Amino acid sequence: MRLESTDMGNATTNFGKSAWPHEHAPESHVTPVVYIVDDDVSVRESLELLIHSAGWLPISLACAREFLSRPQVFAPSCLILDVGLPDVNGLDLQQQLAEGYHPPIIFLTGNGDIRDSVRAIQAGALDFLTKPFRADQLRDLVRAALAQDCEHRDRQIETENLRQRYASLTPRESEVLPLVVSGLLNKQAAAHLGISQITLQIHRTNVMRKMEAQSLAELVRMADALKIPLMNLRRAPRPTAGLRYSGAGNRSRVGDGRSKMPERSGWALFTP
Repeated sequence: MRLESTDMGNATTNFGKSAWPHEHAPESHVTPVVYIVDDDVSVRESLELLIHSAGWLPISLACAREFLSRPQVFAPSCLILDVGLPDVNGLDLQQQLAEGYHPPIIFLTGNGDIRDSVRAIQAGALDFLTKPFRADQLRDLVRAALAQDCEHRDRQIETENLRQRYASLTPRESEVLPLVVSGLLNKQAAAHLGISQITLQIHRTNVMRKMEAQSLAELVRMADALKIPLMNLRRAPRPTAGLRYSGAGNRSRVGDGRSKMPERSGWALFTP
C-alpha cells in the first residue's frame, strides 16, 4: 500500500468497533492520518504544523473521549498520545484500545517515567518520547507507524479474501482441504472420507482452483492464515511377534546354542 496525498473519501466507523471492518476496505491511494491526542493546545498546534508539513493529515483532539467518539477514517493512520490526559490516562486508553485493532501508538509525556515507558512498550506502543523532542525523531517514528499500519491492513484484506474463497467451498471440499494440507496421500484421505481416490482427486482439484492456490505449499500457507487445524491421522502399526517373559521357568538351549521355548511357563509369543 503506497502512502500518497489524495482524497480519503467518506467511509468511516467508530474506534469502538472491535475489528477492522472488511466490507469497507481502505483504498490504496489515500492521505495518511495522524491522530494527536493532547490536552495542551500549544502542543497540538505545533504537532499539526509538523504533521502537515510532512504531507500527512493531522486530526487534533483534546481528550480520550473525543478520540473514542470520533469516526475512524479508512486510511493508514497512527496515534500520537499524551500520557496525562484530563479524562483517561493515556496508558489506560491504550489498554482499552487493545480490545480491538487500533492505530500504532507513539506516546508523549512531559515527565519521563521509566515504569510508564516500560508498560507502554510492553503493551505494544511504538515508542515513548519525553517532551521536548526532536522534530525529525517524531517524523521518523510516524513514518514507521504508518508503514506498520499499512502492513496490518493489507494482511487483514488478504485474510478476508481468503475467508471468502474458503466460504465458496462445498462441505465435502471443506473436509478435503485439511486432509490435503496435513500431508495425507490421496488414498489415505479417500479412505478416511469413505470415497474413491478419483472422487478425492476431483475435490482436491476444486479446492486448489477455488482457493486460487498455485501449489500445495501455497495452500498450506493459506490454511495456516485461516487457522484451519491439521488432521493427525496415523495408521495403526503392524503387529509383530515377539517374546514376553511370563514369570517362572527358564530358557533352555539346544546344542547349537539357540534358545528354545520351555514347555511350561516362561517365554511366550505375544503381539504388542
